[in-house]
Amino acid sequence: MTEDNHAIGIDLGTTYSCVAAWQADHVEILVNDHGNRTTRSYVTFTDSKRLVGDDAFNQVGRFPANSIFDAKRLIGRRFNEETVQNDIKCWPFKVIEGPADKPLIVVNHKGEEKKFAAEDISSMVLAKMREIAESYLCSKISAKNAVITVPSYFNDSQRQATIEAGKLAGLNVLRIINEPTAAAIAYGIDKKAGWFKKRNVMIFDWGGGTLDVSLLSIGHGVFDVKATAGDTHLGGEDLDNRMVNYCVEEFKTKQNVDIGGNAKALRKAKTACEKAKKALSFSFDTDIEIDSWYKGEDFHTTFTRDKFEELNMDIFNKCMEPVNKCLEDAKMDISEVDDVVLVGGSSRIPKVQELLQEVFKGKELCKSINPDEAVAYGAAVQAAALSGNVTGKLQDFTLLDVTPLSLGIESGRW
Repeated sequence: MTEDNHAIGIDLGTTYSCVAAWQADHVEILVNDHGNRTTRSYVTFTDSKRLVGDDAFNQVGRFPANSIFDAKRLIGRRFNEETVQNDIKCWPFKVIEGPADKPLIVVNHKGEEKKFAAEDISSMVLAKMREIAESYLCSKISAKNAVITVPSYFNDSQRQATIEAGKLAGLNVLRIINEPTAAAIAYGIDKKAGWFKKRNVMIFDWGGGTLDVSLLSIGHGVFDVKATAGDTHLGGEDLDNRMVNYCVEEFKTKQNVDIGGNAKALRKAKTACEKAKKALSFSFDTDIEIDSWYKGEDFHTTFTRDKFEELNMDIFNKCMEPVNKCLEDAKMDISEVDDVVLVGGSSRIPKVQELLQEVFKGKELCKSINPDEAVAYGAAVQAAALSGNVTGKLQDFTLLDVTPLSLGIESGRW
């Protein structure tokens, strides 16, 4: 494989990112320097240096106002949008209005105030993913060609800003593809789906910041997107924020102190609540413990799955709206859907799975592909196809290239 045609697939996520490459007839999810297959989408500015990824996340407790995350919730948006204003209330870092209503993130670094656009922060995360790829594959190989994924409901401004972030990271962006379509490719290869018989597949992709639902018809190597729906501002981060607010109120009741404006305290709570949220997908209760939360006072509460569901039920119900809209737009009955595929970390939540099964009258959900890695997997397949590295199983998909897009991905939304 030459340097020129080597390509990678990058899932640029709100909370985590993932990079993959087609290697010797299969997709390899590339491991970072911490041994993790996904990398935190964080950038932290310490007193002396800039950290990106897991290293950045590990320093958020020390530098809460200088630790930037959720760049995907800002990219391509305007400062005065309602969602941006609501997010600013939850973030420990400072966001100001820049020229042309562009949001700018403000940090103090090496004794100076510095301003960054969301695409600047995203470019740092993308550069980290490129570095992971080059380190894993071979230091002599430049992994500059990339396919980057975005939510299907990203508008043109958000897509262009993502491409710009790729360029700033030194990447040649071969294509921007929709996350559920990428996940469908992963499903298609995993299942050899629809090779001889067409299958209708719903991808339910719920991550840290966005919800994406797509209905595809997969057959004869063609991935035909029939309908797509979603919310570019609904994800696991919103669940974390609800839990943080609950803990802040509990602390206020017990200690008669409001720590809602304390960046360091909120950061500690967010880390503890995210951990508790994940635990509640596998346990019925968990402890939230925050040592020295404020002025030496510890915080402890037992948080049940029932309480978690009660706090977030409106969000869970909201997740079903795009599911119904997709079925409606595609003019498809639930009986015609062969598989409902779960993608994204938030799709692990039991109540969400329960509600999905209710919509599909008890149908078993497809959990055979890794929800954290499926999008990067599909992006890597598309990257290999676009750069001409077609071997083995991948040829089955690309030889029947019946549309202008390699892999036969048909979608009216690019």
